[in-house]
Parts: sequence; structure tokens; C-alpha cells
Amino acid sequence: MDAPSSDLHFVLFPMMLQGHMLPMVDIARLLAQNGVTVTIITTPINANRIKPVIDRAIESNLKIQILELQLPFAEAGLPEGCENFDLLPSAAYIGNLLKATKMLENPAERMLQALNPPPSCIISDGGLPWTTDIANRLNIPRIIFYGPGCFAFLCIHIVNNTNILEEIDSNTEYFPLPGLPDRIEITKPQASSWGKGKTKETIEAFEETQEAEKGAYGIVVNSFEELEPKYVEEFAKAKCKKVWCIGPVSLCNKSLQDVSERGNKAAIEPHDCLKWLDIMDPRSVIYVCLGSLSYASTKQAIEVGIGLEKTSEEFERWILEEGYEERVIDRGLLVRGWAPQILILSHQAIGGFVTHCGWNSVLEGICVGVPFVTWPHFADQFLNERFIVDVLKIGVKIGAEVPITIRDKFEVMVKRENIKKAVESLMNEDEEGEARRKRAKEFGEMAKRAMEEGGSSKVNIKLLIQDIVEEISKKNKPQYNV
Repeated sequence: MDAPSSDLHFVLFPMMLQGHMLPMVDIARLLAQNGVTVTIITTPINANRIKPVIDRAIESNLKIQILELQLPFAEAGLPEGCENFDLLPSAAYIGNLLKATKMLENPAERMLQALNPPPSCIISDGGLPWTTDIANRLNIPRIIFYGPGCFAFLCIHIVNNTNILEEIDSNTEYFPLPGLPDRIEITKPQASSWGKGKTKETIEAFEETQEAEKGAYGIVVNSFEELEPKYVEEFAKAKCKKVWCIGPVSLCNKSLQDVSERGNKAAIEPHDCLKWLDIMDPRSVIYVCLGSLSYASTKQAIEVGIGLEKTSEEFERWILEEGYEERVIDRGLLVRGWAPQILILSHQAIGGFVTHCGWNSVLEGICVGVPFVTWPHFADQFLNERFIVDVLKIGVKIGAEVPITIRDKFEVMVKRENIKKAVESLMNEDEEGEARRKRAKEFGEMAKRAMEEGGSSKVNIKLLIQDIVEEISKKNKPQYNV
């Protein structure tokens, strides 16, 4: 007989990136809401960021806990306290952080061996391939979580498993990616900004990830089938694995506190934010956020002309000397630091979203039915731009063409004229603009239905749990010699 889900214990290992940690915490809560015991294993600083949300989940009687592992800073050549990619001084330390995460394998395994009830399954980030070895030694399945959706990862799979890039000489010429349901054109740097990288550490990490993927039981994706049906199917075929789309997982956040504190404590009081938005006309406000890993130069921040996160003292001086905040006080709100993004996007005053095209932000915008101005920077973001603009047709490109390096300061990529043109195009009341808004609204309604009882993602999370029950039963079934 199959074991009930209440006997299951899922252990989650998120990667130390906000864009990967946020959905993993939501996945943990969704599993716990379905009767599963859940343990999240991360480092102290990252644990502290998610603790308020997890504490509230525990108060609501969900069986969920956080356990902490300390990174070996000195051994990895990593500065003290650099426990997340957004805390690295520069891109030069990415390899050190990857090295430090690999050194967590033995202490993590000892931690799992001491758990009661024992772990039934590991869900770990694709960037933590050593969790496959732990799963094998404990004789439990490992499921991979990847940050992006099925479209982006199918594109990445094609790039990594064909010779397409070797056939392209130009770094500026657009070419079609083969084997996709839609015609998607991209440049060589945009196609290769997710993958091996250029250093010995990143190349080794990539190859280990690819090898570990082969032994995984399946892949869980923060997406929903109605958003990218052709790509869910093609992605599962390409990987020859089970794929469960269980999102948008951010929709599990219902309370004001959970919404406003998702990922970190907001740098602005949520009520102050809502109060400002309340005085604005419906669909009259553009929300701009370029993610937690983008590090704009002062010149670029000035070109944008509105506050992003604090980038330098020079930019702060510019704001003060120019009287910028006072100049736009009746039509602009500057948030220095972590913004309560879902809360802001959900407000009726928001008419568009200028985004770096990180997958979490894309899904959060889709959930509330707003159209996008796309400004990708690195990794999967240029692929997500293609998905927004060419597949879903709910966005306008701002004109960014060349990927930048994560955590390194970038100079002016996009001029103020491009920004003005893209925003005006997005907010235009013409036939094209109205069609874009209509499609965005329809996808938002689909997203909500997917997470409701009987919806595709709600069904898939139950199927995921049932698949693990059956896999454990199979592993534990006595073998008889004839």
C-alpha cells in the first residue's frame, strides 16, 4: 500500500541566489500545505532572510523547518559573510562561492542522516550537483529545481547539446535557434550567457551540473502548463525526465506580511507604498526594477532617471543636488533597497513593468496581468525576453543587446531616448497596446486558475508527491532471488 504524504519528508537545498531561493521557499510551503514534512537547508544569512515567512508558516501548523550550514569562507577564499551572490564584492568571487557550496556536501549529508523522520526525497537547485551523490548514498530520489521556465531551459538545452554556436561567427548577428515550436532569434553572446562561463571554476561547475542531471528523478519547474504548453512537452522530451510545472509558486503568498516580506524585509513600509499608489490613477504608474544582482553605474542610473536600488554615493549625491526626489514627488516614488514587488505590481495603479527579465519577476508580472518593457542583463534573461516579446506577445524591448557580467558595474547600456520610446509604446492606447494588455490580463487569469483547486499546477504538485510515494515504495520493495 502507498504511504500517505504525511509520512514523507522532503529536504530542499536552494542555491544562494534570491531568484532561486524565493521560489524554493514557496515550494516548501506548498509541499507542507499538502501534508509533507519539509526541511530547508541553507546558510545563516540566507536563513535569516526567509525566517519571518517560515515562522508564520509554522504558526499556521505547517510542518516546516530551516537548518543552517556554515560556509567555509577561509578555505574557499571567500570574504566573511558572502553567503549569497548578491553579497559578493564582484564577479571575481563567483568561483569562490561555488567552491564553498561544494564543500557543504559532507556536513549536509551528516545533517540528513540525523533527520527524523528520515528524508524521503531531495529537491535541490541545479547548481548544487553534489546533492545527487548524497541522494544516491541515502537511496532516495533527487529532483532538480531550475530557476527559469521550460522555454528558457529548452533553449539552453539546445545550445548546450548542438554545435549551433560553433557555426556562428558574428557576435551581433541574430540567428534562429533550431528545434523550437516558434521562430526565436538571438545573438551568440545572448545564447551563451547561461552555461559554462569562462573560468576554470565555472566550467567545472557546469560540467558537474550536466553530469548530475543524468541521475535525477525529475525536474520541478516554477511555471504553469497553460503558459508554455508546447515548451513543457518539448522540454520533458529533451530531458527524458518527468517534469512537474507547479507554479506560479509566488501565488501561495496570501497575507500582506508574506507578500511584502517575500525574500527580505522591504526597504519601505508597505502601507506607505500602498498609500502613495492609492492616489494614482489606474494603470498610470510604471514600476521599474532591475533585480538584486544588477549593479548599474551612476551614468546608467541617471539615464533611467528614476530610483532603482542604491548604486553609489555619487548617485545619491546626484539625487540630492538635482532635487530629483522632490521634483518627481507627485509622480514618482524612490525605494532604496528591497522593494515589496508583488505588493506593488498587484496595485491597480500599475500599468506596466520595466524588468530585467529574471524569471521570478516575469511570473510575478504575469500573475497580475501587466505588460512589460524588457531590459535583460545576463543568464537566462535574454531568452526570457524572447518569450515575453515573441511567444506571449506581452512586452516591448527596450533595446539592450549585450549581456553584462553578474555583480560587475555596467555603464550605459540603454539611453534615455530608448527608455522613453519603450515606455510610451507600452502605455500607448492604440490597437496594438490594447491587444497587449488584453493578452497580459488573460495570462494573469490563467495563472490564478492553475494554482486553484483542480488547476493544472495544483494537480501537478499532488502528482509529484504521489510519484515520490511510488518511487519510495519501489525502492523499499523486497527483492527475491528465484
